[in-house]
Amino acid sequence: MIVAKKKFGQNFLQDASIKEQIIQSMSKNERKLIEIGPGLGDLTQKLLEVKPLIAYEIDSDLCVYLKEKFAKECEASERLLIKQGDVLEQFQKGSLCEEEYDIVANLPYYVATAIILEALKDPWCKSLTVMIQKEVAQKFCATCKSKEFSSLAILTGIIGKAKILFDVPPEAFDPIPKVVSSVLKIEKNKEYVTSNGFAGIFNSIKEFEAFQKYLRVAFSAPRKRWIKNISSFYSKQRALALLEELEYQETIRSHEISVLNHHLLFKNLWEQNDGKRTTNAKR
Repeated sequence: MIVAKKKFGQNFLQDASIKEQIIQSMSKNERKLIEIGPGLGDLTQKLLEVKPLIAYEIDSDLCVYLKEKFAKECEASERLLIKQGDVLEQFQKGSLCEEEYDIVANLPYYVATAIILEALKDPWCKSLTVMIQKEVAQKFCATCKSKEFSSLAILTGIIGKAKILFDVPPEAFDPIPKVVSSVLKIEKNKEYVTSNGFAGIFNSIKEFEAFQKYLRVAFSAPRKRWIKNISSFYSKQRALALLEELEYQETIRSHEISVLNHHLLFKNLWEQNDGKRTTNAKR
């Protein structure tokens, strides 16, 4: 008998209608399909009816169970490949797949945000259809001026579009979680960094990491003005000049600035400083 392990944040999806909705929601194309955290393999079974896939499972006991359950599919050439391991560690080594792919997954709550951000950075990953905590899903697809609008929405919006497809009640899982889940779909139309033949928004990893730093600073104190936050790292004089160019008031807060204008502000500050802190920036 397989029992959900708390350390892996396992909540097995039981509701057949939800599984079917996920299948209907996933991107229809010829790209490779990757499932993260197949669990007991119930969604995996449905996915295999659509196309072959690669499944990443961190739990070694579940890997044994899945290989027995899908022995025929695993033996079939390129039908199902089960890989045991931590996908975050795999992302540190490179991509989950060396060709274009889509992700479909019921992600553990505790690691969902980190996995999504890594997948967004991977140029081979083209879309994600993932079930995560509703509160987190709302942050990924929040719009400018809403209270949920933050770095997650900006990082997503700069390369694609995010949308909550539908909510999933706690009763659809075993064990039953304490929160409502949502199925989030993100479709990418751009890449972060120019690499491997992909044209990206940023010219280097260094520049992209600097943008992440910019966002952390910009949203470090959400209730404070953007200029107050950003001047702790960049030149206040230059930042004020940029606000004036964009016809923003000095009182504007970070959640009131659009995705494109956050990128524009960063680009100007980055080019001015050549990626380095100014000598008059606060420490």
